[in-house]
Amino acid sequence: MNKLVLFDFDGTLADTAPDLGAAANVLRTRRGLPELPLDIYRNYASHGARGLLKASLDLTPEHPEYETARDEFLTEYEQGMTERTTLFPGIRELLTELQHSGYAWGIVTNKAEYLAMPLVVHLGLYRHCAITVGGDTTPHPKPHPAPLLYAAERTGFAPQDAIYIGDDQRDIIAGRAAGMATVVAAYGYCGEDTALSSWEANAIAERPDHLFNLIQHWARGR
Repeated sequence: MNKLVLFDFDGTLADTAPDLGAAANVLRTRRGLPELPLDIYRNYASHGARGLLKASLDLTPEHPEYETARDEFLTEYEQGMTERTTLFPGIRELLTELQHSGYAWGIVTNKAEYLAMPLVVHLGLYRHCAITVGGDTTPHPKPHPAPLLYAAERTGFAPQDAIYIGDDQRDIIAGRAAGMATVVAAYGYCGEDTALSSWEANAIAERPDHLFNLIQHWARGR
């Protein structure tokens, strides 16, 4: 097929919110606060440490305690990030179908490489994944297009022969800026009240099992 399919990780390929939320709850209990239900963290999970610290402790990067809390959170997350994280239902079958249909596929995430790579291995994605680009692989993370352009260059594809799938608006911004087609993973961590059509992606996938037909539609130029 000579096309490249790139995925965001958190909220697109993998349901990482339970482990992210568990790490955030550790910080709450240490501060004498009750744990929050893990579902509370789901809408913040695509925003990494920044989102989880806002949800759990109402800390923003401007707060004097933010950097210390961020380091604490990342330490806790690294220790438990494989306990509850799973691929979304249908994703493994999708990746197999892409492979059998001749597509190359890879991952472009804002997760730092030291967190992303072990999860890719843990979930059994490493063998067939053409490339994994972390948030610190290039000088600029998403919404800058640099990580996506890097993935295309390293795998030998022109940007117009690539499609990027993600559940956050910055994924769509990055994909459009890179000259790629884009799909919103609406089953991810978008938030129920988000006007996804305003992101101006090429398509919206309500479920993982909708993705293959959308990819095929794009690849055939229809």
